[in-house]
Amino acid sequence: MPFREPSWWNEPQPGFAARALAPAAWVYGRLAARRMAQGPRYSAALPVLCIGNFTAGGTGKTPLAMWIAGQLTAQNLSPVFLTRGYGSAVRAPTLVDRERHGAADVGDEALLLARAARVMVSPDRVAGVKALAGHGIAGDVILMDDGLQNPGLSKDLTIAVVDGARAFGNGGVIPSGPLRAPLPVQLAKTDIVVVNGRREDRDRIAAQIAPWFSGPVLSAGPEPAGDTSWLQRQRVLAFAGIGNPQRFFRLLEQLGATLAGERRFADHHDFTDAEAARLMAEADKLGAMLVTTEKDFVRLGRTGAQADLRRAARTLPIALRLRGDDGAVLMARITGALNKRHS
Repeated sequence: MPFREPSWWNEPQPGFAARALAPAAWVYGRLAARRMAQGPRYSAALPVLCIGNFTAGGTGKTPLAMWIAGQLTAQNLSPVFLTRGYGSAVRAPTLVDRERHGAADVGDEALLLARAARVMVSPDRVAGVKALAGHGIAGDVILMDDGLQNPGLSKDLTIAVVDGARAFGNGGVIPSGPLRAPLPVQLAKTDIVVVNGRREDRDRIAAQIAPWFSGPVLSAGPEPAGDTSWLQRQRVLAFAGIGNPQRFFRLLEQLGATLAGERRFADHHDFTDAEAARLMAEADKLGAMLVTTEKDFVRLGRTGAQADLRRAARTLPIALRLRGDDGAVLMARITGALNKRHS
């Protein structure tokens, strides 16, 4: 089901709703902490690198996972993604086929990841790892998309991505706030933190987590992957159903677009023909170009008004760039984890 986080999750301090839900959050946090304390029930033959996040909602972990896959491929290694396929119909381990599968089959994130490497979708991560051999896949490393809080599979390195603007929201645990488990518990299972935002966001968050975390805190930011001159002085009706649509809208403005309108949908939103028709009619009325994310584009159907919207809309491919020497620092830690496994 598409997820839309409450706006008060990202307030600086817990408000009335957050305080009212504090007892439920305490129970949820205790259960999550107890689950994370369990030892892994399976160790894969291949090294496992986990790219996850501390909170519900989008942080930019999928672009980071794709960046890591690209770096590993450049080193003549063969990465394989393992993801649970949020929003998909998958119930058993399924190897993604970009020619055959759509977002409804395997999930939007799986289709994006498949552009960088092979992808195994499985709600049960252990079953997914075991299925790799059955498909004859002999990779060098498993990149587990999400799963920081999942203890089922042994991890060689865990990387957590934090949204620089929202950080940890009001600091509460679900349902009182966005945290999936108490922050110190999650940090204890984390090797590297990557802050997706500005340099000052990285500094602020590094200081915030310093009492519980002594590992590297790296800085990254979104950047367009390709030519963006077509956005200059262009009137745009932007629409997005991702974890943090505001970040996408602001990036369009930074690239020179004039936003005639912004339309937000829940993360992983399944578009309808009626919504597609309304977006096209509104763009026509505003004299604006429709622009969306790649993640939203792969969820559009191939018939009816959604097919028309596919033809009318342009996408802005976005990559994640690590700043300064942080990319080298991250890859050095990854190489160290791989060498340790093979030693």
